[in-house]
Amino acid sequence: MWAEQTGITFERDDRQVPVTSVVTRIRGRNVTVPLVEVQPGCSIMLTGDWLKTARLFDEELIEEAAFAEPASMVWKLQRSGLRADLLTFGRWNRRYPGEFRSTMDNLAVVSTRSFDDWWKSLPQESRKNIRIAAKKGLTTRTVKFDDPLVEGIKHIYDETPVRQGRLFWHHGKSLADVKVMNETYLDRSTFVGAFLEDRLVGFAKYVRVDDVAWLMQIISLEACREARPMNALLSRAVELCDQQGLSMLTYGKFDYGVDQNSGLTEFKRRNGFTQLDFARHFIPLTAKGRLAMASGLHRGLQNLVPMPAKTFLHRARQNLLRAVHSKRPTGGRKPDASG
Repeated sequence: MWAEQTGITFERDDRQVPVTSVVTRIRGRNVTVPLVEVQPGCSIMLTGDWLKTARLFDEELIEEAAFAEPASMVWKLQRSGLRADLLTFGRWNRRYPGEFRSTMDNLAVVSTRSFDDWWKSLPQESRKNIRIAAKKGLTTRTVKFDDPLVEGIKHIYDETPVRQGRLFWHHGKSLADVKVMNETYLDRSTFVGAFLEDRLVGFAKYVRVDDVAWLMQIISLEACREARPMNALLSRAVELCDQQGLSMLTYGKFDYGVDQNSGLTEFKRRNGFTQLDFARHFIPLTAKGRLAMASGLHRGLQNLVPMPAKTFLHRARQNLLRAVHSKRPTGGRKPDASG
């Protein structure tokens, strides 16, 4: 067994590990997947059809004290009977030199140790956008998670079915689903609302993980984009992180491996985010897992497509979706114009 061959010491428990299940979102859909608890606060879920991949559930939100060592993860997987072909994990602040096969992953990050330093680092255009928000009467403030906030979030979700050139997964979801989606990790969450005349026109949510803030969502009404709510929300989030003594704010990936000049990446770049690279590790657990790693399939089929082709297809899809949905009635709402 792999866990016995590493020589890494960890607490073993020969009892059978129970398999439960959890509902997670994959490509915007709620999917029930098998789950094994490795230790309190750290669980592994199983995804995939042909290639069964074990990965940490809500990996980026696991605090350091709860994060399990790789050998312990493999041991628990093998004791659970959960038949995984691969185990993958990655920690931006941990290194396992020479032990595992790995590929590079990345995050979009900005230092929040000093709001003033962040402000001074911004290009003139970005500072101008934040000032425009104030001139337009837009205000930002922390808000509590309650029914009026959920209703406001649903209104934002339902404005347009297309965002960032893709079908927007949360468009048209029920009020109950919107509440369930956004009430996770409430004890570690901060919600920031953007308001025009006391009307919610945008919101951001970040979750504190040790001394890092993970931006889970930031979104606003396209009809109000001239008031620059996204810039104002980011500015307030950085300011709050500074006040809370947090060292860094993350905003998903910087490079999604599709279009390095996308509107989203450029927005992050203009607002002070940079790319932080880290290793994502893979451990094959079956012959199929070893075959997938040898052929590069462990990284997904899209990673076998050359970058120019991916960029072309990505932009073609954006243009097609915009053309289709611009011809549909929007009930008075402005169609998406983000990119």
